[in-house]
Amino acid sequence: MRRSFISVFTGLLVALSTAPAAPPAPALAGPAPAFTDPAPGSSAIRPTEDQPLVAADRMIDSRPDALHASEKDEFYHKEVIAGLNNTFYVPYERTYNGLPVIGGDFVVVTNASGGVLSTSVSQTETLNLSTVPRLTRVRASRIARAQLQRVTASTRPDLVVLARGRGILAYRVIVTGRKANVPSKLRVLIDARTGEVLEKSDEVMSEEPAGSAPRRATAPEPAPVPAPTPAPAPVATPTPTLVTTPVPISGLPAPVSFLFGLGASYYNGPVGINTRQLNTTYSMTDAVRSGVSCGGQNGSVFVSADNSWGDGSGANLETACVDALYAIGKEWDMLGAWLGRNGLNGTGGGYPARVGLNEVNAYWAGNYANFGRSADGKRQATSLDIVAHEFGHSVFQTTPGGSTGSNEKAMLNESTGDILATLTKFYANAHPPYDVPDYAIGSKADLLGGGPVRYLYKPSLIAGNPDCYSPPVLTLEPHAGAGVQNHWFYLIAEGSNPTDGQPVSPTCNGGRVTGIGIQKAGQIFMSALLRKTDTWTHQLVRRATLQASLELFPDSCVEFNTVKAAWDAVGVPAAPGEPSNCVSGNDFDLSIDPVSAGVEPGQEATATVRTRTTAGDPQAMKFSVSGLPDGTAVSFSPESVSSGESTKLSVLVPAGAPHGSYSAQILADGAYLDRTVTFTLTVDSGSNLVFYDDFDTDLGWAVNPSGTDTATAGRWERDVPQPTFRGRVPLQLAASAGQHDLVTGPLAGNRAGAGDVDGGVTTIRSREIALPPGTLTLTFAWYFAHLANSSDKDHLRVRVVSPTRDTVVLQRYGATTLRPGRWQTATVNLSDFAGQTVRIVVEAADDTPDSLVEAGIDDVRITTS
Repeated sequence: MRRSFISVFTGLLVALSTAPAAPPAPALAGPAPAFTDPAPGSSAIRPTEDQPLVAADRMIDSRPDALHASEKDEFYHKEVIAGLNNTFYVPYERTYNGLPVIGGDFVVVTNASGGVLSTSVSQTETLNLSTVPRLTRVRASRIARAQLQRVTASTRPDLVVLARGRGILAYRVIVTGRKANVPSKLRVLIDARTGEVLEKSDEVMSEEPAGSAPRRATAPEPAPVPAPTPAPAPVATPTPTLVTTPVPISGLPAPVSFLFGLGASYYNGPVGINTRQLNTTYSMTDAVRSGVSCGGQNGSVFVSADNSWGDGSGANLETACVDALYAIGKEWDMLGAWLGRNGLNGTGGGYPARVGLNEVNAYWAGNYANFGRSADGKRQATSLDIVAHEFGHSVFQTTPGGSTGSNEKAMLNESTGDILATLTKFYANAHPPYDVPDYAIGSKADLLGGGPVRYLYKPSLIAGNPDCYSPPVLTLEPHAGAGVQNHWFYLIAEGSNPTDGQPVSPTCNGGRVTGIGIQKAGQIFMSALLRKTDTWTHQLVRRATLQASLELFPDSCVEFNTVKAAWDAVGVPAAPGEPSNCVSGNDFDLSIDPVSAGVEPGQEATATVRTRTTAGDPQAMKFSVSGLPDGTAVSFSPESVSSGESTKLSVLVPAGAPHGSYSAQILADGAYLDRTVTFTLTVDSGSNLVFYDDFDTDLGWAVNPSGTDTATAGRWERDVPQPTFRGRVPLQLAASAGQHDLVTGPLAGNRAGAGDVDGGVTTIRSREIALPPGTLTLTFAWYFAHLANSSDKDHLRVRVVSPTRDTVVLQRYGATTLRPGRWQTATVNLSDFAGQTVRIVVEAADDTPDSLVEAGIDDVRITTS
């Protein structure tokens, strides 16, 4: 719908030319890129910033008590997240006997130099359970589907382990459909022995509480509004002709050209919005913020002929989209400028908005947000804070640990929406009559005719919303239960008795809290979200925010003391393992001399472990070691030291220890942070052997170490291979040395290609190997076999990776010819890696449809001369 609003847009141009500058970015460092393993086959130098991942992996290899790791547990990391003030967050997933563990995930927090600052682990016991179900998948599916009123689809039940106590074997089913007046994507966990529903949680977050009476208007329905023109089928986007100097958008390396649409909003006055040109029309698609757009209930994006939008009325849906896009933009920019987050999803992406929902409601659907209207039908529910609240759920969903889980976690999710909405209002810094910065949610939208729907400074102003934590709170509807964390956030931002005009806030213990400001409060809260796990409770948030305050602000105790006082003031009890006092900024480094040693069975090896204080005061530490042969006697003398001192490591290998190399992780557990160092012990009668693996002993090779493999079958395993043939042509071979090797699917199956690589790439990686100085040689046995249906998209690749290098040492591609399996020996000069710690990474790929690919690795040796 196109109208002439010359006076409105003249005012807009004036407003744009006189608007105050955006709030300045905080003093803390801005967002930095995330780090991942190098692309397969890359020979580029690895960035030094990869040190956080190396440090986290070493800590995991040391199997500290905090992980409650069993022998059947395996871990793989997800993408490293760079936070503020040189903090890095490495999320890990856990499997038990090959099954995903719900609640077994955790986050390792490091500094830029590789010191492990803290870990966020919710699992409290070591898992020990049978993974054989009694309940059938058919029965589990029926139970799961019965949990939703209207079901449209459900996933095949898959077995998982729920990390409660020593573990519960469960089926996980995702059921989609509708409940009440909103869509639903319900995660249901069902006991695989008894059929009991252990947990159910919805990815869809609705402003209308589940089970309540629908918030429909009691007033007459508003007059029908002509629907804006839906977007045509997507076409190639030409170079825009209307271009203005862009407003810098956080997360982008440099400004880009985009269209600047003129919008007449209802809640924010005349505003500019980013749009996109489609031939001769314009689309309400943000050309700068990836994934952000706005349209109607069917998902079609609104378009126009002149790039001016809305009429400023409360009933107009195009106007509602102007408000939505404006609010999304402000939240996006706030996340970048204040909190160091790149877009809504953390990787530079966002989500669409839909308007025109004929309900007194707004909800986050898991991949878009939908907005209804007020009860009197006079306004759309697209005020700045309501929009930012709903898209705040997308931030909660895309930080570690996801959004599904317990009712308590849903409360914390709702509170996250309120907190991010409040931060957005303060960042936007509007002036009357628009939505001025305050700590009330929904006051301008007035959805139900009674003002705000929640208050952060005193949640109990809404009946049934508690100011204080107590066990009964955990049974409340999530919007009501959000009050506890909301109240805590207000206290750390403003305090109990603010002096800046904000309201007085009561405390539950009668204490007084002095605020630290909303930007610092937001930074601490975001750091806590980056430590989030599948199991998330008020106590875990308390622990996470205390850790965050120490790590983000190491030179001050004000933030830590305020965070602690605020949690005490809302009645959340202390969490196990939380920091008890404000001591931070202390750091040390760790080294070992020699980095490797060779012994015969029954002999002893020794090394000196040295520490050095690099920041702050010396800190006490104790040592532990993992990864040595069973029965090895280990001692440290002295058992504990202060940084700056040394200890002697003694390793007595038992007489029957298998020959081979062992990457031992030595953990220095400091009072304020931890560090690890690798010591390679080679058990052999020869003196020049640095590392040896014939795979008859498990030396800890990790399958799919980065969680990015795509192969659907024939993944790498350490196993006893069963030879396979096509006719008389050998494909999969018996081991070259001993009985075991690394093989792409060990079983022969009922046909030659039953266990070969299929569907993409499979990767396996060694533990760390500490190399001594000198001339070093790597040798290993290998084969790569395929039929004539292969191509150069298939490959076998072996890489040697250190913290600073990633070098391909063997690479063979497929071809449209037959290649029989044949063991061959590769010899590689590793002298360039002397004195470094390395890993060996092996990849195999079947990227050609219907090709047959087999590969094997055996008899890996590193020697020195």
